[in-house]
Amino acid sequence: MKKIIAINSNTYHGFSLAEAVAGIKKAGFEYIELTATKGWTEHVFPTMSFRELYRIKDQLEEAGLTPISLSGHTNLMDDQRLNDFIANIRLAAFFESKYIISSIGEAHLENQAEAADEQVAQNIKNLIPYLEEYDLILGLENHGKHATGKHLKEIVELIDSKRVVVNYDTANAIFYGDVDLANDLKTAVDQIGHIHLKDKAGAQDEWNFPAVGQGELNFKEIFEILAANNNEAPLSIEIEFTEAGPADLEEVNQAVQDSYKYLKELGIDF
Repeated sequence: MKKIIAINSNTYHGFSLAEAVAGIKKAGFEYIELTATKGWTEHVFPTMSFRELYRIKDQLEEAGLTPISLSGHTNLMDDQRLNDFIANIRLAAFFESKYIISSIGEAHLENQAEAADEQVAQNIKNLIPYLEEYDLILGLENHGKHATGKHLKEIVELIDSKRVVVNYDTANAIFYGDVDLANDLKTAVDQIGHIHLKDKAGAQDEWNFPAVGQGELNFKEIFEILAANNNEAPLSIEIEFTEAGPADLEEVNQAVQDSYKYLKELGIDF
């Protein structure tokens, strides 16, 4: 079975969505994860005009890119922010995505709000009617204080809905969680429904996320674990470079092309 492998448009943070679409298409990918992260990467956003959203939808169709998922990070620990996330759910539905992705806390932005897992689970349960209405699956990403697949699996099991799964970020498990990646992945694999395929280089706490295959993660082992557990979750490549960021658009495009080439050489059918 051919795998669904997308490029997360956050890879093109600081560049336009049009530039992202052109680079992703040129590399040979057929899927994209659109990013709608407030204050960070707003390639699409609920406040855009209907005309602009349709222009983007047509652009994706012309490029042959399917928006399989939408990254709509919102603080799900804060019930005052749930309306923002509902808007992102509707945005994902507009693009006919199957998945909407969020960390539990605000990704990339300073935020002091914390809540117990039970409260988080209850907040997310309040979103299930909207997920059902728009036929979407919510992927909760391991990030920040909720760093590991093991922890996210516990929260997903508290929610107990087929509409809510773990979105496993391979590099975040190292950077935030400092875990043995293979063991953590195996622990959570039965609840993983979407994956951010992200490489990690340098020290454990160093912001260094290069093209897939250019860091230190063992992707052959990652795919073997998924195969052994019959996990066919879609994967979305996210490249976040170093703290300095990419030098230019050419560097981003090259990293996307290198990731495509590496996965093909690894024997992944997509």
